[in-house]
Amino acid sequence: MKNRFFKIVVCLIILIVAFIGVDVFMSRAVDRNNGKGILINIPAGSSTSAIANTLYKKGTIRSKFFFRLNSKVLGYSGKYHAGSYLVKKSMSMKEQMDLIKSGKIAGKVFTVADGNNMFKTLNAMEKAKVINKTDFYNEIENGKFNYEFIKELPKGKNRLEGFLYPDTYNAPADATPHQVIDMMLKNFDRVFKKEYYEKIKERKKSLMEIITIASIVEREAKTKEDKKKVASVIYNRLKAGMPLQMDSILAYITGEEKIKASLKDTQVDSKYNPYKNKGLPPGPICSPGKDSIEAAINPDETEYLYFVASDKLDGTNVFSKTYEEFLKDKAKFDKAYAEYRKKNPDKK
Repeated sequence: MKNRFFKIVVCLIILIVAFIGVDVFMSRAVDRNNGKGILINIPAGSSTSAIANTLYKKGTIRSKFFFRLNSKVLGYSGKYHAGSYLVKKSMSMKEQMDLIKSGKIAGKVFTVADGNNMFKTLNAMEKAKVINKTDFYNEIENGKFNYEFIKELPKGKNRLEGFLYPDTYNAPADATPHQVIDMMLKNFDRVFKKEYYEKIKERKKSLMEIITIASIVEREAKTKEDKKKVASVIYNRLKAGMPLQMDSILAYITGEEKIKASLKDTQVDSKYNPYKNKGLPPGPICSPGKDSIEAAINPDETEYLYFVASDKLDGTNVFSKTYEEFLKDKAKFDKAYAEYRKKNPDKK
């Protein structure tokens, strides 16, 4: 009798654990805060196992086994539709299963890449036949969008530079320029939290200034750690009354990405020339991602005034407090880069 009771208890425990496991994998997202779209393709004739494998590789589900199990339990196996779908890590496994079963494939899918300026983004979107660039520019300049932050932005054809939030989007096939722009602005409004506005006030900066700083950070740094340090350099140079002298700003008007700006470039007559003008440029130079925005709002507290690419050539930066230290770091980078180009003449 005791042995039978023990077996029943064990079975109940196993069932409870199983139900908890199913709940975890079915209803909980991999990353509820990561709303970036990920485009997946389900070829015709794909098995449930193949679909599970695709989602797992993209990082949107935690378990291939539970995807297969839940598909069988819910009767979804064999009912999934082929096509391209836009999924997110913020979606639960069940939400992804429902989407692929529904057959609601992606419409106009386009990507606003982190660090792309508006010109590059619109060119890519027109090439992908998502928009007509002329109509899009007209809507950017004249369209009315119901967001509080829009009221702070100056008028003009570039007024939304920096605010077309980087992500992969899925617009309806018949989407208008207004609807497409609104999707990007809505995403920015979602990411830019209420506490960010409070911290902006504490820094005595405008939203435009913060996004301008964030856009420079985006172009100058790759890692989250470097972004906060680059932001500190910007603030320190502004406080000291020094010109920013950052080539990413210059590239916005020259349209050329260079390892080092030429003397001719630094003489360009423009408010965006960080060698001839002190302070921030008139506006953002690209669409900054979340890490760059957070770095602009919460920079590291440092005494750094200079930075240069590391001689490791790994995309990181080396920071310095004095011009003498900077020159030493720069010499190391120049030497490493010259050796790299000698070995790889076809690469930049």
